[in-house]
Amino acid sequence: MKAVVITTAGGPEVLQLQQVNDPEIKDDEILIKLEATALNRADTFQRNGSYPPPKGASPYLGLECSGTIQAVGKDVSRWKVGDQVCALLNGGGYAEKVAVHGGHVLPIPPGVSLKDAAGLPEVACTVWSTVFMMSRLSAGETFLVHGGSSGIGTFAIQIAKNKGATVLVTAGSEEKLAFCKKLGADVCINYKREDFVARAKEETGGKGVDVILDCIGASYLQQNLDSLNFDGRLFIIGFQGGAVTEIKLNTLLPKRLTVQGAALRPRSTENKAMVVTEVEKNVWPAVAAGKVKPIIYKSFPLSEAGEAHRLMESIAHIGKILLVP
Repeated sequence: MKAVVITTAGGPEVLQLQQVNDPEIKDDEILIKLEATALNRADTFQRNGSYPPPKGASPYLGLECSGTIQAVGKDVSRWKVGDQVCALLNGGGYAEKVAVHGGHVLPIPPGVSLKDAAGLPEVACTVWSTVFMMSRLSAGETFLVHGGSSGIGTFAIQIAKNKGATVLVTAGSEEKLAFCKKLGADVCINYKREDFVARAKEETGGKGVDVILDCIGASYLQQNLDSLNFDGRLFIIGFQGGAVTEIKLNTLLPKRLTVQGAALRPRSTENKAMVVTEVEKNVWPAVAAGKVKPIIYKSFPLSEAGEAHRLMESIAHIGKILLVP
């Protein structure tokens, strides 16, 4: 098969499409012939050498995919050859075929094309596991998501609104904010022009928001804490603004704040399977009803993976970028 290979750690130019061996499946895995894979920020970090794959993972990039099942391990009972599915991957999506644990596979939701479904597993599992399973966002609460026009952000807006939350977003252009508004965001903040702490307080009558999903990290940490209501929950999923900072602990104690962090890829096979099960149960009905949709910005052939990475790193896109074999 063909796969995109990282020839050496570096910029987008190090990605090359090469002939490689087909993956071999274990008894609890299935083999998928890919329709598409979607880019994630972690792919660019792995490419430049700052985010090595976990032990035993595929050496190739790609954390989610969609496609048709070509082979099924003897311990897999739910799926059969010919099923059209999407999947959460430990790596290997930038290829024509990929092996994946049977518990990390999802059916294609009604109304979503096989190609577009490639943009669902990573965002759905990330947002549901962090915002809902761990931070317990509930109807009537207020929710702030940074990077509202990103793949994570566009999905978080839709599912939070579907579950009855009031949604605030930050983004860096009026075009991106307008798109977030179209998706259902109640309050749209241009972080280049406004103080998001002051605006969050203003929009909540001085209380602050209940839950924040943050991909920035260090440079936003104190501001995020200042933006939270009593019993507020901050969930950190990225470090685009750095990983080390200082905070005022006296912000945490009086308001009983909770700060959490998590990533999907390092989780155990069993934990990821549990998250996938919860996503199918709680998120897939909203997708099937058309209340939550994959937001796809552009598709590239596998041979143009470098161009796709350049687009992602330019932060000029809205939603997800796909690669198609």
